[in-house]
Amino acid sequence: MTARELDAAGIDAPALRAAYARCRQLNARHGKTYFLATRLLPVERRPAVHALYGFARWADDIVDSLDRTRTLQERAAALDALQEELTAGLRHGNSKEPVVRALAHTAAVYDIDHRHFTDFMAAMRSDLEVRDYPTYADLRGYMHGSAAVIGLQMLPVLGTVVPRAEAAPHAAALGVAFQLSNFLRDVGEDLDRGRVYLPADLLAAHGVDRGLLLWSRTTGARDARITEALRAAAELTRGVYREAAPGLPMLDPVARPCIRTALVLYGGILDAIEDDGYAVLHRRAVVPRERRAAVALDGLVRLGAARLRARGGATAPEPKDRGQASRTQGRPRQPPRERPSSVGPSWSRWEKENMS
Repeated sequence: MTARELDAAGIDAPALRAAYARCRQLNARHGKTYFLATRLLPVERRPAVHALYGFARWADDIVDSLDRTRTLQERAAALDALQEELTAGLRHGNSKEPVVRALAHTAAVYDIDHRHFTDFMAAMRSDLEVRDYPTYADLRGYMHGSAAVIGLQMLPVLGTVVPRAEAAPHAAALGVAFQLSNFLRDVGEDLDRGRVYLPADLLAAHGVDRGLLLWSRTTGARDARITEALRAAAELTRGVYREAAPGLPMLDPVARPCIRTALVLYGGILDAIEDDGYAVLHRRAVVPRERRAAVALDGLVRLGAARLRARGGATAPEPKDRGQASRTQGRPRQPPRERPSSVGPSWSRWEKENMS
């Protein structure tokens, strides 16, 4: 599928194609939920999304996931080197580093504000030193660079039916909502890295601090105060999804199924956490495969309807919501026995390629 995406995007140079392919690999390996949603975008826009998310994952790997033997100073030096490469790449539209090469090309093609990348790198650098956030305002400041700017980077690729500035706050909020969902799911893993991404004032309101979280993580014991704090964090996150939701109809109609699917799948993380009794300090909550499949199929149906409308098909109204997959707005529809033939390749093949 990579060659088809690159051909559709008009990306012909072998080195640039290889750079985009590398970004796609990073996106598929590290961001399975969003990668699945990306498959619902028009084929020519997918490489740009892979470039944006591939770069973000690569920078994040420097901070967290690569060689754990690297010292803090070595990681800081690696981020500094990446910043230099990024600055030069954005200025010249090219780079010797494949991931930066693809990012620079995407930024030029879609006229993405370079400040979004600068803010992102500042957030990555803060992860080397900052271990917790006293207030939600402090956390939200961090998430501007780590998450909100990702939504802002995506907006030119997705396209809008309103002035971009009108849609921007909602796109930023959706990036924050996605990251808050991940923070809640990954509380235990982040604690192992010495970080707490839940604001201290929210935890303290329920009698929880880092020491109590560590006790629960290391002993496997539960505490009602922690459960209530995590429930409050989930409700805060649902509120951010509500901030983001009005932006969906502001997007290009053919991009809406992708973002709606991502919104529902990430919102489903909160449902999975609740269903598992807020046991995130002890195990990772997982959205069931059957539910992911149902949401993906709904996205395919919506994509088919959007394509027909774009071609002037008056008989293809947008499917009505029967409730989104977050408990804020209900559960997703179950997949029908047969899929309309207008939505692309056979469902069974699409499911095999994208749901594993």
